[in-house]
Amino acid sequence: MAKERSKRDQRRSVRQSGWITLDGGFAARPCEVVDLSTTGAKLTIADAISLGPKLRLAFSRDARTGRNCEVVWREGTTVGVKFVT
Repeated sequence: MAKERSKRDQRRSVRQSGWITLDGGFAARPCEVVDLSTTGAKLTIADAISLGPKLRLAFSRDARTGRNCEVVWREGTTVGVKFVT
């Protein structure tokens, strides 16, 4: 299944360390932000299979920072998320 992207939300490769917190959770887990756009991101995480449908992505371990996300696709240890309010 092809992943559609519009030209206005062009992703840029960042390869940056990030932290995810599961919906309602307190423990931050490390991840790698592979690429990023204004509407979402592609992440790699060792235990991606255990992720629920919602999470919070931050570039620091402080869960009060960052963006709320919904998982839109999964492929092995890689997941695509969209930012939500």
